[in-house]
Amino acid sequence: MSGAKPEKSRARQGKAVCALLLATSMLALLRPAPLHAQETELRGEVSESAILSDQQRKVRQLAMASQGQQPPAAQDNSPPRTYLPASAGAVPDNTDPNDATATGSVFDPPAATDDSSADNATPPKPRRRPSAAAQKAAGQDKDKTAATSKTKKKKTTAKATDPTTTGSAATADDAGDTASDQDNANRRALTLDSVDRQKLDAGAERTAAIEGQKKKAEDDPFAAPGVKWGSFVIRPTIEQGLTATTNGDSSSAGTSALLSETALRFSAVSDWRENSASIDGYGLFRETLSGYQVHNAQGRIEGQLNVDLDNELRAIAKLGYEAVPESASSPDAIAGVSTQPLRQTIDGSLGLEKAVGKMQYTLTGAVSHDFYGDAKLSDGTSLSQKDQDNTLYTATLRTGYEISPALTPFTEIELGRRIYDQRVDNEGFERSSTRLGARAGVQLDMGEKLSGEFSAGWLREAIDDKNLEPISGATVNADLKWSPERGTTIGLTGKTTVETTTTAGESGDILYSGRLTGERVIRANLTANAALGLDWRDYVGIDGHDQILSAEAGLTWWLNRYAGLTTRVRTEKLTSNLPGRDYTANSIYLGVKVQR
Repeated sequence: MSGAKPEKSRARQGKAVCALLLATSMLALLRPAPLHAQETELRGEVSESAILSDQQRKVRQLAMASQGQQPPAAQDNSPPRTYLPASAGAVPDNTDPNDATATGSVFDPPAATDDSSADNATPPKPRRRPSAAAQKAAGQDKDKTAATSKTKKKKTTAKATDPTTTGSAATADDAGDTASDQDNANRRALTLDSVDRQKLDAGAERTAAIEGQKKKAEDDPFAAPGVKWGSFVIRPTIEQGLTATTNGDSSSAGTSALLSETALRFSAVSDWRENSASIDGYGLFRETLSGYQVHNAQGRIEGQLNVDLDNELRAIAKLGYEAVPESASSPDAIAGVSTQPLRQTIDGSLGLEKAVGKMQYTLTGAVSHDFYGDAKLSDGTSLSQKDQDNTLYTATLRTGYEISPALTPFTEIELGRRIYDQRVDNEGFERSSTRLGARAGVQLDMGEKLSGEFSAGWLREAIDDKNLEPISGATVNADLKWSPERGTTIGLTGKTTVETTTTAGESGDILYSGRLTGERVIRANLTANAALGLDWRDYVGIDGHDQILSAEAGLTWWLNRYAGLTTRVRTEKLTSNLPGRDYTANSIYLGVKVQR
C-alpha cells in the first residue's frame, strides 16, 4: 500500500501538469492578439542556433510557470545601451535572450498586461517596406563600411609589423573601429523618402546627354558644306558687288567707271572608293553702270580624272574649255574697236605615271587649240582674226628620283609643234613653229608645312619662216605653298608663257608672271588676303619690254556658313618702252558672297 501511494501521487501531478499546459494553450488561442511576426520587421538573417536557443528558453519558462516559480532575471550590472534611431519609428536590434532589456524573440507574442483595455488597443502601425532608392542607398553605405574596415585592417596590420608602433595606438584604432561599426549599424533605419530628401551636392558634375557630348572641332567651320549630286559633292559660289575704278578696261585710253561685277564659281569632287575626279569652273561678268563703257564676260571649266592602274601605274586625264576676250593691254589688241575679239581655247592632256623603286617616270601628251572671233570696229564693221587660229601639240617626259618622301629632284624634256590653220597669214608669213625645251627642278612634299615644285630651264620655239627670229629664253615655273603657322598660308606661283602674234615683222614675246599671295584666318569668320604681282614681257624681233606691277588686299567676313561680305582694293601699273602702252588702274570692290 505504501508503494502504491507514491505512484498515484506522481500520476496526479502529471495530470495536473497536462491540464495546466492545455489550459494555457487554450487561453493563448482564445485571446484576440495580432500576430507579432507581422508587426515586427525582420532585420537580417536568423541562425538555426538562435531559433533552437529561443525554443529551449520557452520550454524552461513554461515548466517553471507550471511549478509556480518565477524565471530568474539575468544579472547585468552594465547600463543598457541606448538606441539612437536614424529616423522616426525605427526599432532597436536587441535579440539577446539573457538581456533584461531584450524585447524577446521575434516569434514571441506581446507581453500580457493587467490593463483591461489592452485587448482593444490599436495594434502598432505596420512599417512600410523601404523603397528601391532607400535599399540602394543602404547597399552603398554597406559597401563603404566594408571598404573602410578593410583599409583600417590594413593600417592595423602595418602598425603591428612596425616595431615602433605602441600598444596604445593599436588600442585606439580598435576603439575607433568599434565606434564606427556601431554608427554604421544604425544606417539601415531609413524612411521611405529619406534618400529623396537629401540635399543636392552643388559641386557634383551632372552627366551630359548623348547629344551634348563634345564633338571634334572642324578645321574650317565656315567652309561650304556642298550639295550631294550622285557620286559627286558640288560646292557652288556666287558673288555680286560693285567696283569703282579709275580705268575701266585697264588700257592707256581707259577712264573711270562704276561697274557691276558678278562672279560664279563651282567645284565638284567625287567620293569614289577608288580613283578620283574633279571639276572646277568660274564665270566673270562685268557691266558698266556709269562712266567708261565696259562689257566683259569670261569663264573657264576644267575636269580631271585620276585612275590607278596595275603595277604602280597611274593615268591622269584633263580636259578644259576657256573663253576670254582679248585684253586691251595685250600686244595683239586692236586699236579703235568697240569690242575686242573673243579668244576661245580647248585643251586636254593625258599622262601616265610609273614608279620603279625610287625612280619616277611621267609621260604627258597635251593638245591646245586657240581660235579667235571677229573684232567689232567703232564704225560698226568687223575684222576677222582667223589667221591667229592655231593648235599646239606637246609631249613631255619627266624623270625623278625620290631622295626622301619629302624631296624628289627631277628633269624634264619637252617637244612640241605649233600649227596655224592658215599656213600663211594675212601678211604673208608662215607662223607654224617647232618647240623644244628642257627644265630641272625639285618637288617638295612636307605636308601642310611646305608643298609644291620649282623648276628652271630653257625654251625655244623656231618659226618656219626664216625671216622671223625664233622665240627663245630662260623659263621659270613655280607652284609652292608654305604655312609658317596654323591659319596662315603663303603662296608663290611663277609661269613662263610664249605669246604668238600676227603683227608683221614680229615673232612674238615671252611673258614671265609671278605672284606672291598671303592668306590669314584672323578669326573663324574673318579672313584677310593680300597679293603682290610682277609681270615682265620681253618682245622678240624688236627692242621692247613691258613691266606690270600690281598689289591687292582684301577681307572676307562670314555672317554665317552660307553668306558673307567681301571687299578688296587693288592697284596696277604698266610701264613700257613702247609708245602708247602705259596705264595705271586703281579700284575698290564691295560685294556679297553666297555659297552652298
